[in-house]
Amino acid sequence: MKKTQRSSVELSEPHLPSDSDMEILEADDQKVQDIEITDDEEDELPVIDVGDDAIAPQDKSLPIPATVRDSLHVYLREVSRFPLLKPDEEQRLAKRVREHNDSEAAFRLISSHLRLVVKIAMDFQRRWMQNVLDLIQEGNVGLMRAVNKFDPDKGIKFSYYAAFWIKAYILKFIIDNWRMVKIGTTQAQRKLFYNLNRERQKLVNEGFDPDAAMLSARLGVSKEQVLEMEQRLATADISLDAKVSDDSNTATRMDFLPALGPGLEENLATEQIASLVQSSIEQIMPRLSEKEIYILKKRLLSDEPVTLREIGERYNITRERVRQLETRLLQKLRQHLATDIKDFSEQWIQS
Repeated sequence: MKKTQRSSVELSEPHLPSDSDMEILEADDQKVQDIEITDDEEDELPVIDVGDDAIAPQDKSLPIPATVRDSLHVYLREVSRFPLLKPDEEQRLAKRVREHNDSEAAFRLISSHLRLVVKIAMDFQRRWMQNVLDLIQEGNVGLMRAVNKFDPDKGIKFSYYAAFWIKAYILKFIIDNWRMVKIGTTQAQRKLFYNLNRERQKLVNEGFDPDAAMLSARLGVSKEQVLEMEQRLATADISLDAKVSDDSNTATRMDFLPALGPGLEENLATEQIASLVQSSIEQIMPRLSEKEIYILKKRLLSDEPVTLREIGERYNITRERVRQLETRLLQKLRQHLATDIKDFSEQWIQS
């Protein structure tokens, strides 16, 4: 990160986790509650020697690809150039941001905590198992959000407060990109995504054989929601354009999906009803007055119906009188159609 990038620090709201996401993190994710950076730990945040293989805390069973590791080395080298802040300096900068929207103070707060983002992102790498730089990038957005929301008068360390926002953005990114099709959109689904497997393992360790009912009671969701999330997590995305068999001429899965619109039989029935109604209306026309014919053609049967006021101005009558004529006309039509057409339904003529 170069000094020339300071002008790019934004305090506007990015795509934020919802309040419900933050409630889930604070109430249900024990790791969020455990992230409390003490003064001694802050000194131990990864100030990185590029030549050292232990670039950051990570799960050794999931090695980072060489290309990503090289990019990460470069990023960590840049991050390490920014000095850490002393508590009184941190408070002073936070007050400048809150009271004066000081972009220079915001930049110093953000840059001094970039290593905290790396530390938290590495903890999530075993869950994401893809490019850790994506997690770092999202965590940095959460860090900027934390700077914008932080209240220095609450007596909370900024690193502790920022950890909640950093983790919220990282978790949101993971659930949004876990699969091509979103795996969780509601609060209950996000809660299950974050906690289902962990809660199941906890029950196993306690000697239980957890089923959907037990998990739903522990997590505060319905049994159906647990079963649905288990199914989502256990299956992979399937292309609707994929062939159902190896035969090149076979149908695709898309061909077996029900049509979203009305079916062939429904369309045919609608056309027959429209034809019967049109024919019956033509029979009643000679028995209607001039005003009723005009209302029927220009208001009831028109794709661009005229207003009550326009009809009233044409015949020099009030809108209320036009409404009365329209109501009487609809009643005449219903009576005529009920007599003329077998199995007539009043839904065919709606006010």
